[in-house]
Amino acid sequence: MSETINNISVPTVTVIGGGLAGSEAAWQLASQGINVDLFEMRPTVETGAHQTSNLGELVCSNSLGSDLPDRASGVLKAELRQLGSMLMDCADQTSVPAGGALAVDREQFSKLITQRICSQPHIRLIREEITEIPDGPTIIASGPLTSTSLAESIGKISGEDHLYFFDAISPIVSQESINMEIAFRGSRYGKGELDVGDYINCPMDKDQYEHFVCNLISADRIELHSFEEAIKSGVKAGAHQFFEGCLPIEIMADRGIDSLAYGPMRPVGLTDPRTNQRSHAVVQLRQDNIAGTLYNIVGFQTNLKFAEQKRVFQLIPGLNKAEFVRFGQMHRNTFISAPTLLHPTMQFRQREDLFFAGQITGVESYVGNVATGLLAGYNMARLLTGRKLMILPVTTILGALCHYVTHASLADFQPMKANFGLLPPLQIETKTKGRRMRKRQRAQAHSQRALADLTAYLASFS
Repeated sequence: MSETINNISVPTVTVIGGGLAGSEAAWQLASQGINVDLFEMRPTVETGAHQTSNLGELVCSNSLGSDLPDRASGVLKAELRQLGSMLMDCADQTSVPAGGALAVDREQFSKLITQRICSQPHIRLIREEITEIPDGPTIIASGPLTSTSLAESIGKISGEDHLYFFDAISPIVSQESINMEIAFRGSRYGKGELDVGDYINCPMDKDQYEHFVCNLISADRIELHSFEEAIKSGVKAGAHQFFEGCLPIEIMADRGIDSLAYGPMRPVGLTDPRTNQRSHAVVQLRQDNIAGTLYNIVGFQTNLKFAEQKRVFQLIPGLNKAEFVRFGQMHRNTFISAPTLLHPTMQFRQREDLFFAGQITGVESYVGNVATGLLAGYNMARLLTGRKLMILPVTTILGALCHYVTHASLADFQPMKANFGLLPPLQIETKTKGRRMRKRQRAQAHSQRALADLTAYLASFS
């Protein structure tokens, strides 16, 4: 079935994957009057990590990262809002307190996305697994949990090996089971809601911390053989790895007794109101739903056996009687060799009507997935209606991110999240009174340039 747009017959677009990238891509296409068949294999085929059949379900965390204007993640969100992202609007509507970050009630967030997709007359949601890449205009946004059969089909058309890494998700506990006589509310450096703070903090002294770390390191872990069997053949030797940005807590602990105290358990910016001092280490919990009844343990992605998670994590002061609503677990993530396969438009180099979007392209973070889905949807619509495709300025976060994943060296290519290091140098004076510009000043200058350049680009682009 096709639509006639500006006297051009436009065919139906197939979007594979109803996650963040696929939902955004489908919405952008439909918003321009283009019919979309959105395929989502859940609940017919389970992934091993998702809990529901809702579209856009968040698996690892409920946080979309910083929303501050001088943080790269915050700038990317501002760009997406300027570009009309549907998922960013859903996130804003279902947000929960998280200091300077944007976190959501993950259930309400995915429900709202699903409602909007299902109510869009140009989108047909089909609950089936796609095992072969179809002919005709297609966007592959199957995510890091791409099924084995589709991954094999992608391998055939790309002629490239796939890269794999293991990812892990954090446990969630009930708020009422947290001992607030030990734990306290507060955000780092006082950011967040006044007088309350957006996080629950479990303080540790040196002896408690070292006892916890020793138990964590020696705890029983789930063997990776089951994941390797799921991948089966076709994986390069040495490709099984953890993504550095999402290491399991026990792997971080293996690096040294103090690694967690300088990592996810760093106590900086937090003062225990009972002692009026900074603790040796702090475990933070972030609100996971709007009702405030569920909290996830920040940075505690893990591959420990479930019984060991309960035993070890209940050693944390304030969590000695914690009720675990969901245990952490490991899952396989897949991404393609984007530098050899994709243009910065997210278009497949060997087939102009095939686009990729989301984490499978090598972008990292929820917002990066949304952003590449938006760009793929934009550009597919432009391709089908005979218009020039968008390549955003590399001075914008989204433009720089797409440029990185399509131009990086394969020798050290890993998933990349938004960061100012991807941007070209600022063309401004970098010294003031003989001193270099401060980090925050540079960040603010990058932010201002990114949003100004995006505005100018969109105004000049037809």
